[in-house]
Amino acid sequence: MDQGGSGVEVNRITEKIIGCAYTVSNGFLEKVYENALAHELRMRVSQQHGIKVLCDGIVVGEYVADLFVEGRVLVELEAVRALERVMSKPAFCLETALDWCSV
Repeated sequence: MDQGGSGVEVNRITEKIIGCAYTVSNGFLEKVYENALAHELRMRVSQQHGIKVLCDGIVVGEYVADLFVEGRVLVELEAVRALERVMSKPAFCLETALDWCSV
């Protein structure tokens, strides 16, 4: 993803997402948590945002992000009591895919 010098903006958005996530983390089921977080952010948020992943101009997959905030940051929510180590790999893979593919 081309950040075009707007890394500071992405950091600001990310900090707001993290703060709001703590504010609304009340043990909600995932969809309720998604709705609450989208409301709490008070930013431009697209829920269940469809994305085609392109590589060399070819669609290599499709993905639906829980939230797409300010057209810059994808958020994938998991409503679990504790995040197990095995769950961190998909998040890393998504971040890596966004670095080298057009979204």
